Order: sequence, then structure tokens, then C-alpha cells
Amino acid sequence: MPGTPIIGQDRRVIHRALLLAIAALAFAAAAASAQRGPAYGSPGDTRAALAAALEERRAAEARSERLDAEAAAAEDAATKSARETAALAARIQQAEAGVAAARARIAMVEGERTRLREDLGREQRPLVRLTAALQQASRRPAALALLQPGEVQDLVYLRAVLHSAVPQVQASTRGLRARIARAAQLREDAAATATALQAEESALGERRAELAEIETRQRLAARAAGREASREAERALALAEEVRDLDGLVDELDRAAALRRRLAALPGPRLRPASPERAQMAATSAPAPGPTSAAGAPSPYILPVTGRTLTGFGAPQASGPSRGITIAPLAGAQVVAPAAGRVAFAGPYRGYGRIVIIEHRGGWTSLVTGMARTDVAVGQEIVGGAPLGVAAPARPSVTLELRRGGEPVNPVRLLS
Repeated sequence: MPGTPIIGQDRRVIHRALLLAIAALAFAAAAASAQRGPAYGSPGDTRAALAAALEERRAAEARSERLDAEAAAAEDAATKSARETAALAARIQQAEAGVAAARARIAMVEGERTRLREDLGREQRPLVRLTAALQQASRRPAALALLQPGEVQDLVYLRAVLHSAVPQVQASTRGLRARIARAAQLREDAAATATALQAEESALGERRAELAEIETRQRLAARAAGREASREAERALALAEEVRDLDGLVDELDRAAALRRRLAALPGPRLRPASPERAQMAATSAPAPGPTSAAGAPSPYILPVTGRTLTGFGAPQASGPSRGITIAPLAGAQVVAPAAGRVAFAGPYRGYGRIVIIEHRGGWTSLVTGMARTDVAVGQEIVGGAPLGVAAPARPSVTLELRRGGEPVNPVRLLS
């Protein structure tokens, strides 16, 4: 029959279209069963989070390398141990940033798969209806058209319809094939990113276990010489119970630190000056740096955790403008000292979780709140990047405040 080759070709086109439609449905079902969807509000947010995580990962890697070099050059065991511990904490933050970057990549892939699934859902409906109708029509052999009156005209009409519909089916399936190929590539990307995420999480677990072992050894070694530190810690805890709010606690600790600095700076016995009045005037007229001046600021200065900024310095809040910055890290993230200094307070404080207050040189003070565990002791001298503790295991939120002379200073100005 003259119509047989065309109908045979039409059947092959219809068969391919049906296979593509079934593959599209299978892809939609697989995407719908994904365990985790996009974790960000928009693709732009996801890309920004990925870029920030990669930058934090590079910064943590550079910090760990610098601390390793300082540890190798250290001459005494205490300095070497402190640098090595801080370097390990930096590598933990490097792994945490790698985990955040992998999760952002997964969110990007899942977001594109979701959009592709929606597009396929819209495009496959008319295609499925068309192919179903064409398949049903093509099941009738052309030879049967000669057995019934009027069927020849119907066959001619059907061939004309198929002749015009086949190019449309081919065009539709061409775009569908490209989308399904993209879906397969996205599945491969998701699998590769999931593998990278598992590797980062495994490295993170190993580094955390290594740091916990080191900290345990350090605590055991420090117990013998911890009497004076224990008394100072008890005084700090008693002071925390007496003051009304966190600002009062910081102010009292600042006054105690200033007193210690004055006592440490006292010279030995010296002769009485020839003119006591003139000497007193010279001592009292020495200009003091302004409370918000950056002179003598701790450097280098880093953020205590890696993560997304929730509240910036000076942001409006119910209690007034924010006096620091609040960051949302990974659950149980490593928290480190923003700069070198002396631990003035470490422990729980009402409404702020566990907090650490660090005294820096020049009258600067850092306050880190929102920790679930603290790993430092009052009176301990720490280096920048030293581990302070860990963030909360659920909905973590860590706040950093920097003060000079009791006045809040934007810590972002000092970041290096």
C-alpha cells in the first residue's frame, strides 16, 4: 500500500516519543523523591552562599598554613602547642566551609532539577496526549480500510494529519531529549557533589576527634598548676551572678583588667621627684586614645565562626542597635578566638548560652556568645584562632562583640 511506509515511519516516531515521555515521567518521580530541596531563597542566594563558603575555606586554609609555620618556628613547647592547636582549629573551619560549599552546590543542582521537572511537567502533557492519539490511530492496519466503505477517505485524512503532526512531534521530542540529557547530567553532578560532601564531613569528623584528644591532654596537664586559675574562675562566676546584665559584666571585667595592667606596669622603687606637683600634672595630662580609635587594635582579627551573617553591626533590634555581628554557622561548628589575648570569663551566662570574654592589649575586649560548650579557662593566654568551644547543635547562632573602653566597635573594620 502506498500509505504503509509513511505510517511505519510515523509509528517509529511515536514509539520514540513515548519512550521519551516515559523517561520524563521517571525523572519527575526521581526528583520528587529527593530527600532535600534547595536550602536557599533564590538561585542568587545560593550562588552568594557558595562564593562566601569558598572564600572562607581559602581563608581558613591560609590561616592554618600560617599557624603551622609559626608552630614549626616556635622554640618553646608551650608556644608550639598553642600554634598547633590553633592550626588544627583552622583546618576544622576549613572543612566546615567545605561542607557549606558542598551543600550550596547540592542546593543549586536540586534547584535546577526542580525547575527542569516543572518545565517537563508542562511540556509533556500535550505530547503524551498527542502520541497516545497517534498510537491509537496507527494500530488500525491500512489494509482494513478497503473492507469498510468510507475508510479510504478516513485513511487519506489520517495520513494528512500524520504528515503535518510528525514534524511537530519531532520538534517537541528534540527539545525533550535535550532536557532529559541535562537531567542526566544533573544527576551525575548531584552524585559527585554528594561524594565530595561525604569526604568533607569525614575529614571534619577526623579533625574534631584529633582536636578533642589534644584538648584533653592539655586540660590534664594544666590541672597541676590550676589553683590560682580556679580561684580567678570562681571570682568571675561570682561576678556574673552579681551584675545585672552582660554589659555590666564586661564593664567589671574591663575594670579588673585595667587594674591588673596598672599593677603590672608599676616600676620598682625610685627616688622622689624634685617637683612632685609637676610630675603629677605630666602624668595626668597624657592624652588617651579615643574609645573608638583603631590605634593599637588587635591584629590579625578574624571572625570566630564561618557562616551566614544574620545581624550586622548597628542593625535595629528591639533592645536597640546591634552592638556586634551575629553569624549562623553549621551545627556544632568550631568557634575560635578572634585574636590573641587573655580569657577573662568562660562559662554560661543567662540568656546567652556559654560565653567567652577575651581581653586584648590596649584595652580592647572581645565577647563571643551563643556557644554550647567552652574549651578555655579563665586566666588562660590564647593565640588568635585558638579553639574557644563549639556552637549549638540545633539552630546555632554565634555573636561577636568588640569593645574599646566599654564602647562598641564594628569588628568588620578590623577583619584581616
